[in-house]
Amino acid sequence: MTGDVTGCKRGNRLTDISICHELPNIEVMTLSANNISTLEPISHCQNLTELYLRKNNVSNLTELYFLKSLPRLKVLWLSENPCCNPDPHKYRMTVLRNLPNLQKLDNQAVTAEEVSHAMTEGEEITAAPTEILSTENGSPGPTPEHTCGEVTAESESDLLNFSMEETNKIREQLGMKPLPRDKFSPFSSPVEPYGNRKRKNNVLNAILLLLKDLDADGLEIVQRTAENRIHQLQRKELQQER
Repeated sequence: MTGDVTGCKRGNRLTDISICHELPNIEVMTLSANNISTLEPISHCQNLTELYLRKNNVSNLTELYFLKSLPRLKVLWLSENPCCNPDPHKYRMTVLRNLPNLQKLDNQAVTAEEVSHAMTEGEEITAAPTEILSTENGSPGPTPEHTCGEVTAESESDLLNFSMEETNKIREQLGMKPLPRDKFSPFSSPVEPYGNRKRKNNVLNAILLLLKDLDADGLEIVQRTAENRIHQLQRKELQQER
């Protein structure tokens, strides 16, 4: 099964990609132009073949440790992250030494000669980043400014626009009319616990990922199932109002 992770699109602040823990079969992942700093969740995507991470906040090449366990990874786009500077050649050699099976890095084909040079010119990464290890041992780790499951006053408008765009794309694929802005309410009630909001966002993200892999027959099944679920919820609301 293939799928795309599009995150919160260009210019938003997606930092929490823990949904990757629940996507072991995903093959293509697009997370460019966000604020991702750790690649640990991606280590659970064992069928991943293509990973697009340009313009994020990966500051240390030790994060490559989490990609070394992905046997099928062939395409990686990591440019325009802090870890790519200040020595682009050293960066490329280090990536290829640790991921010698790559066929393309940063939209450039990888040659056998490059991989050979990388074995001596690149730095071998043998351990996970220290901040990840300290978090697993119970010590405080870095706290992201925002997560995809957390809506702040500053980011709510951007997230609403993104959610409307993505949801209406799915509705178009299902042959349904797009929702107008005044009918769209993707966020949970302010009094709802944060954990519930985050779980619902993770579930929604997973559904959006998997829908892109379905053919027309599969989408029809999803449409019928969704319509039945909507009718059930509407009946339940009517019963509660009586």
